[in-house]
Amino acid sequence: MMLRFLVLLLTLASCRESNKMAKAEYNYTVDSARASLVRQEDTIIFGLIERARFPLNSPTYNQSYASIPQFRGTLLDFLVRDTEVIQAKAGRYTNLEENPFFPENLPPSVEPHYPFSQFLHPSAAMININNVIWKLYIDELLPIFVASGDDGNYAQTAATDLSLLQAISRRIHYGKFIAEAKFRESPKGYEPLIRAKDKEALMKLLTIESVEEMVVKRVKKKAMVLGQEVSLDRNVKGIKYKVDPSVVSFLYQKWLIPLTKNVEVEYLLSRLD
Repeated sequence: MMLRFLVLLLTLASCRESNKMAKAEYNYTVDSARASLVRQEDTIIFGLIERARFPLNSPTYNQSYASIPQFRGTLLDFLVRDTEVIQAKAGRYTNLEENPFFPENLPPSVEPHYPFSQFLHPSAAMININNVIWKLYIDELLPIFVASGDDGNYAQTAATDLSLLQAISRRIHYGKFIAEAKFRESPKGYEPLIRAKDKEALMKLLTIESVEEMVVKRVKKKAMVLGQEVSLDRNVKGIKYKVDPSVVSFLYQKWLIPLTKNVEVEYLLSRLD
C-alpha cells in the first residue's frame, strides 16, 4: 500500500514537472515562428499535390447537389462542420494555433487540457479570417491549380480540401504568434503606432521585403523538388510536376503572405487593450 502511495506521489510530481517544462518549452521567438512557417510550407505543398489528384469536381461545392437530411449546405460544408465537431471534442481548438472554419456552437473538449503556453494576448481568440480564406480557396485558388472535370470522387475531394484548408488557415493565423514575437522584441517601436491605430505604419514596420522574396523563391523550389514526377524510363523527356511550382509561389505571393500580415496587424491593434 505504501509503495503504491509513493508511486502515485512520484507520478504526480513528474506530471507537475512535465507541465512546467511544457509551459516553458513553448517560448515563441521571431526565429522559432519563422522556422515553424518553413515547416508548414511542406504541409501546404503536399496538400496542394493531394488535392491536384482530383479534378475540380464542382458538385462538391454545389448546395443543390448535396441532399443530406437535416442539413443545408454543400458536401464540403457538411464534411468540415462535422469533422470540426469531432476535433473540438478531441481538444484540437484548445491550441490557439488552430482556428475552426465554423466556430459557432462547437462542443467543448472532452479531453484533459494540455498546458499550452499563454503566449498570446487574450484578444487573439477573437481574430479568425477563415471566412475570407474559404471564399478565396473556392473561388480563386482551386480553378488555377486543379484540372477541370468530374470523376465522381466528391467525398475524397472534400477530404483533401479540408486538409489543405486547415494547413492554409494555420499558416495565415500563425501571424498572431509572429506579431506577438515581434512586439516583444521591440515594444517601443510598436506601441505608438498601436495607440494611433495606424494600420499603414504597422504594415510597413512588419514588412521585410527581402524575407518575403526569399519565401516565394523557396516554396517554388520546394514544389519543384517535392512535386516532381519521378520516372526510371530514360526515354521520358522533360520534367513534369504534380502541381505547377509557379502556382505555389503565386499562392504565397498573392494570398498567404499578405493575409498573414493582415492577421499580424489586426492582432497588434488590440495588443494593448
